[in-house]
Amino acid sequence: MRFRVPAFFRAALLIAPLLPALGGCGVLHIFDPTARQRGSRVDPAALKELIPGTSSRADVAALIGSPTAKATFDDNTWIYISQITTTRIGRTPGVRKQQVVIMTFDPNGTLRHISQLNRDDGAQIDMAAGATPSPGSEASFLQQLFGNVGKFTPAGLPGGGGGGFGTGTSANSGPGGSGNTLH
Repeated sequence: MRFRVPAFFRAALLIAPLLPALGGCGVLHIFDPTARQRGSRVDPAALKELIPGTSSRADVAALIGSPTAKATFDDNTWIYISQITTTRIGRTPGVRKQQVVIMTFDPNGTLRHISQLNRDDGAQIDMAAGATPSPGSEASFLQQLFGNVGKFTPAGLPGGGGGGFGTGTSANSGPGGSGNTLH
């Protein structure tokens, strides 16, 4: 009696030697669960050392570092943004944890307020439907069909002339040409 190996095991035996080569191509890294730190993570111990009303901008910069961003219209608001991401299917990053620390200073540079936000405080913003119209982009079928007739010479250069890109025979041709001299 002869023993028969199932087709699945035969396929696995054929593919097994190829797995090390596929690892170098990035195919096996699709499911890479490695967490990655992005942005400026604020250490909770350093955050406890900052005291509103007494700490200055220099103290914040020395303990935490420079901010990820400053408020658009207010240099007295420093924003520290950090995320911990993992790779999802298709190598797109998935946010596992997000932290936003906002430091508000008075005009003299003294720390006034510290607020912390996380992923739950964010708002989902949907894209607007439709497209932004741009003038001049509504060409009719005939304009599209005949739009380039006469714009190119048989040699492939724009215009009808030999030396320049205009309608004359050289870049500085006389009347009727496309030169750049004044007459």
